[in-house]
Amino acid sequence: MPDSDNLTILAGAYRFAGRFETARAPATVAAFRARLPFDSQLVHVRWSGEGVWVPLGDTDFGLDYENHTSFPAPGQILLYPGGISETEILLAYGGLHFASKMGQLAGNHFITITEGLEHLPALGADVLWKGAQPVRFEAA
Repeated sequence: MPDSDNLTILAGAYRFAGRFETARAPATVAAFRARLPFDSQLVHVRWSGEGVWVPLGDTDFGLDYENHTSFPAPGQILLYPGGISETEILLAYGGLHFASKMGQLAGNHFITITEGLEHLPALGADVLWKGAQPVRFEAA
């Protein structure tokens, strides 16, 4: 396990620095850290507002709720452990109220972007207008 809570997030054409929220979401951080580097695709949210997400279907991280919220601030990254909707990773780039067609959801806030926040609106626009964009989470 890396000693540092720092990570790099490559999303579309942008590079972000981030920090694991280890003190507030230790189980979520440990489960995700074990999967690093993590590669997938970002798609735009359908119900929640200004955000992008990584659909993970029935992936089971073996998690319960911790440090969970329905209203992440821009740059906060949530892991929804599944339940009434599919498992997913959610990144807010603007105003967001986390929801699905089943209603309001809450996800575990486990990463905060610490550098590159000014690029979040452009990333969101790229995903909205150009389609799915690659994303990679890796230890810094």
